[in-house]
Amino acid sequence: MTSVAHVIGNGKSAGMYTPAKGLKIACNMPQAGIDNLYTTVMVDFKMMKAVHEGVFKVPGDWTLGARPKKWMEMRNDFYLKYSKQIKEFYLHLPKYAANYTDFNCGHMAVHYTANKLKREEIHMYGFDSIFSFDITSAVDLILPSPRDNLNTQRLTENWRPIWFHMFREFPKTQFIIHQVKGNPLIKVPDNVEIVHPKRK
Repeated sequence: MTSVAHVIGNGKSAGMYTPAKGLKIACNMPQAGIDNLYTTVMVDFKMMKAVHEGVFKVPGDWTLGARPKKWMEMRNDFYLKYSKQIKEFYLHLPKYAANYTDFNCGHMAVHYTANKLKREEIHMYGFDSIFSFDITSAVDLILPSPRDNLNTQRLTENWRPIWFHMFREFPKTQFIIHQVKGNPLIKVPDNVEIVHPKRK
């Protein structure tokens, strides 16, 4: 039987996720309607700061990147308070990512799912920046981020090539990207399938 996972990002198309069998991995903050969440992946200082200041709570288990690890090394009281929620730290940085800033939460969640969890089929929701210059996120409703044209262009130009290389790194993994509309703005290999909603 094929091992399946669902990675739910923070873009608008995250709403396409419907309850399904397989591991569920969230990015930054769990979306409503995710049953039996396996873990929530976080990579940024700003997320740790927001949790620390009580801006919002992230329930369930956490899988954290290098910057949250650094945050906890600097704030031992924070680590002690939330250590029971930490499933693990995932510090792997692929050679095709220049730094941890370019390796965003969605990248890490999908890479972690393919590399560490060894899922053979990975469904992706809410990864809109692969298809457009829309990098708005559900997290923006709580933690505003700069979304000017220059910042958007810089991020999408840095982020998109990483997807191309990641898909090629795991040729035996089937990636299925659920997207409302549009075609990817990168060339995708044969192990990537784009799924649009069926028209009624």
